[in-house]
Amino acid sequence: MLKVPDHQVAGHHARDGKLGPLIDDSGRFYKPLQGDERGSKEVAFYTSFSSNARIPDHIRRFFPIFYGTQLLEASDGSGLHPHLVLQDVVSGRHNPCIIDIKIGSRTWYLQASEDYIQRSFKKDRETTTLSLGFRISGLQIYDSKESGFWKPEKKLVLGFTADDVRVVLRKFVSSNSPTDSDSELDCSFASAVYGGSTGILAQLLELKAWFEDQTIFHFFSCSILMMYDKEAILKGMSSGAEIKLIDFAHVVEGEGVIDHNFLGGLCSLIKMISEMLTSPDESPNITCLQDYEKNHSYLENGTTE
Repeated sequence: MLKVPDHQVAGHHARDGKLGPLIDDSGRFYKPLQGDERGSKEVAFYTSFSSNARIPDHIRRFFPIFYGTQLLEASDGSGLHPHLVLQDVVSGRHNPCIIDIKIGSRTWYLQASEDYIQRSFKKDRETTTLSLGFRISGLQIYDSKESGFWKPEKKLVLGFTADDVRVVLRKFVSSNSPTDSDSELDCSFASAVYGGSTGILAQLLELKAWFEDQTIFHFFSCSILMMYDKEAILKGMSSGAEIKLIDFAHVVEGEGVIDHNFLGGLCSLIKMISEMLTSPDESPNITCLQDYEKNHSYLENGTTE
């Protein structure tokens, strides 16, 4: 039985008669292929990546497993439509905290159409893509059984400033209610989520080491999902902190050149998280988010409706 994903934080949603991804109970994610060259490019990437012997296993774990393609009934009711069949990277997680971060100081590439380049350049300029080398595309932070998730609307997320991004990365690992703008962010889960030998920072550094050498692909407009289980930490268990790379419709061949665009954005994200771990008491100005939080989107009881 296919259904709409509960924990999708960015991208096209399969709601209100629109075409979007679906999931099943076996842990698979069905992503509809886009009708233009983006669909075929993403299939080509997954096919190449999954069969490329030069990709080490410790790097493959940061990418969704690719199971091929399949014709399925589209979520918009338009009939059979080809879908990528991928690993559902949040399957098995209960009320996960998730941030989708689009990496790179530019999301366009020279081979793209002029229209795509102009649209991407405008969005890059209006978000933190240019200033930070990455931008937040979407997120959800679990608050409590009573309150559900804090899940800001896309328009507000894209309006984040650099200071807002720092605040949100602190909110992501704080025990405070994510909608409480009056109390100091305590970052009490930072060491359990970002730190340690298996935490998000260690995983990002492992990925960085590969990007410092790999010249096979250049990843434009790709995202890193950062996720963990807050409830597990509160029960004294592992956070389950994990990163996954997603969205490969704009990957191009590296042609023997290091992907400095992705690597630079990745280094910027690593620097910001590292500073949070080394100076957890240096809280950024949260007033920039107070007006924003008055308009937040709040999801009740862990649902997306």
